Amino acid sequence: MNQITMKSFLAEPLQRNKAELWVATSLYFLVLFTLTTGSGHNMPDFREANVRFNYFEHYFWPQLVRYTLLYLAFLFMNFKVMPRLIRKEKVWLNVFLTLLTFVAVGLVIGILNTYTQAYLFVRFSGEQEVYDHLFQGSFYTAFWLLLMFGFYSAIKYIGLYLLSNSDAIQTKYHILTKDVLIAFIISMVNVFVLLALDAEEEITALCAVLSLYAILLYCLSFYTFIPKALQAKRPGRSYAWKVLLLVALTSFPIVLMLLPVFYDEDSAIGITAFNAVFQLVVVAPVIWSLYKRQAKGKEEVYVLRKELGRSNANLDFLRSQINPHFLFNALNTLYGTALQENSERTAQGIQMLGDMMRFMLHENHQQKILLSREIEYLQNYIELQLLRTSSSPNIVIETKIDEVLTEKYIAPMLLIPFVENAFKHGVSLQHRSWIKITLHCDENKLYFDVYNSKHTRSDQDPEKDRSGIGLSNVKQRLELLYPAKQELIIRETPDEFFVHLTLQL
Repeated sequence: MNQITMKSFLAEPLQRNKAELWVATSLYFLVLFTLTTGSGHNMPDFREANVRFNYFEHYFWPQLVRYTLLYLAFLFMNFKVMPRLIRKEKVWLNVFLTLLTFVAVGLVIGILNTYTQAYLFVRFSGEQEVYDHLFQGSFYTAFWLLLMFGFYSAIKYIGLYLLSNSDAIQTKYHILTKDVLIAFIISMVNVFVLLALDAEEEITALCAVLSLYAILLYCLSFYTFIPKALQAKRPGRSYAWKVLLLVALTSFPIVLMLLPVFYDEDSAIGITAFNAVFQLVVVAPVIWSLYKRQAKGKEEVYVLRKELGRSNANLDFLRSQINPHFLFNALNTLYGTALQENSERTAQGIQMLGDMMRFMLHENHQQKILLSREIEYLQNYIELQLLRTSSSPNIVIETKIDEVLTEKYIAPMLLIPFVENAFKHGVSLQHRSWIKITLHCDENKLYFDVYNSKHTRSDQDPEKDRSGIGLSNVKQRLELLYPAKQELIIRETPDEFFVHLTLQL
């Protein structure tokens, strides 16, 4: 896969826009539903301040406007402004639109707060102090929402870009597989959700440390620790020591990174200690189990591919033998017909042979074909043979082949060897001969019978001592293509030959 540039990647129409629109719209209507069923969570504040509370004025309408504004602002920023900023199209205009959206959201939320928090006019000494408090809070909220949207956009665009170029990235950095990239994106989404929900700092930091460290341990284990540990006498113990050493060496740097977040040594040390235990007790054993299972799966796939390659080679070899073998017999038939009568029958035979050759060229190399096409080929072959035998009263050919009305599939050239064998050994121009062919389908099963007379070939026949591939070939193909789905019965006497095939399609 060729590496995709960020500009070309973003320029393509993406289905994710529809998904984001549906998710955002669904959340919007869900919030509206909860809004209509609520009674106003700010009512106690009004009662405590002895201020009259009106549900629609102080709760419903302000909240409806607030959520509608946030919904429309998200759509505008996500689908119009941000893609153009990423593509560097009209940068200053889109920066201005971003600032304008920020100011508009801050102002509108501030105005709405004067209704939802009207009780503050009683608690504060002056109106200006109330307005300062409300609008400072509204712009802080708008700034926080802008940061969350930026974080969301970064996760989305970087994540999609990495996944689209995962093959090229893995070619350059073998450790960065698609699974690793997906895990990283999921961990970032989890952190984003915790931040958006205003979760406690300790919980957010713990989630980030656990997930990112688990990804690091996964990469090192799959590509370094476990492969080297498997070369040791005790692989499990060797892997455990490597993980323990990694955790010991990285614990102090993690504490140093967490200190600026908490300004509290106890919280930083507690999160680091919990992470160490979690990685040793939970993550490392899970990674070991996943590696062993993946290795077993790869080994099974290798064996299956090897067997499949061997089977395909056998099938190709057996199938390639059928074509010249059959063409030799067909050409002999046309030659005999031409000697008997130089007329329409020869042209008819050549036409049927052409149809059969097209079948072999275009459909014989497919894994499965329609059963109706196989039957059509079979009937063409029988008609071709009848051109040679129809003038002889001692030869009786009877066929009863049901028409297949449904789409059923079969391996190509699977039935013709039985019929070919019948005409080869069951027809004699000097002796009484017969061939009876029946084909019947019942649901998903095919029943095929060929019953013919048997004649000893003369010593002058060039094919008397030639080892034919017909029946032995079809037996091998049936075993390879329909294991446990076929039943082949062959009975032979000095004067008769009978074949019955039951095949589950």
